[in-house]
Amino acid sequence: MVATPIGNLRDVTLRALDVLGAADLVLAEDTRVARKLLDAFSLSPTVTSYHEHNAQAARPGVLAALAAGKVVALISDAGTPLISDPGYKLVRDAVAAGHRVFPIPGASALLAGLVVAGLPTDRFLFAGFPPSKTGARAAFFDELADTQATLVFYESGPRLKASLEAMCAAFGDREAAVGRELTKFFEEVRRERLSALAAAIDAPPKGEIVVIVAPPDEAPPADAAALDAALRRFLRSHPVKEAARLAAEETGAMRREAYARALILKDEP
Repeated sequence: MVATPIGNLRDVTLRALDVLGAADLVLAEDTRVARKLLDAFSLSPTVTSYHEHNAQAARPGVLAALAAGKVVALISDAGTPLISDPGYKLVRDAVAAGHRVFPIPGASALLAGLVVAGLPTDRFLFAGFPPSKTGARAAFFDELADTQATLVFYESGPRLKASLEAMCAAFGDREAAVGRELTKFFEEVRRERLSALAAAIDAPPKGEIVVIVAPPDEAPPADAAALDAALRRFLRSHPVKEAARLAAEETGAMRREAYARALILKDEP
């Protein structure tokens, strides 16, 4: 599993070059992208495609190559393979077949964004790409709202503004950072509250984007009587999940706590 640069070709490791140069077969998400990297360092291994659309059909051939004693390297278009890319099933099947799997570490967009965001790094959750549809995206962020960790997402330029606005609605106006084109010529990192980051976007930004969002502020223990009163009031006119969200906002309770209590109170006469 060979990590490749996320932009700047000089971020490739010496070990990665050794492995790619010696491999009998290189599996690449996009062979054209792979060739640019390999050509830059005068490497000429056999390259074949391995991506989400052909992975199931391609795995038996890869396993056969391993069984024949071949050295196989898997790379993605950029960064560490398997992170928001296919590959874990290949690792699982290779291990099950008795083959050794080695990590060749290197660049990773999520780590590059995290370490320059200026937000807590002792605990973080990488959540990948948010859903593209409005309702699914809102539900996705709602589920993460109480997560006691810095959150890291990937996003595309055309969807960035809508995602930042949805994050603000679900998480509150937290501190956040948006990293764009990290390690490349037009590298940019903006650090603001979510609302300010969303408001600053007039046109979809170009390039690869990482969004890092601060963990929730530590809330004081909610007053149980106040939470129950708020839930009973909101449950009269709202579904359980919405009533829990409104009660949590009003009382300062954690959403998870409010939702659990709402499930108990919803059937009261």
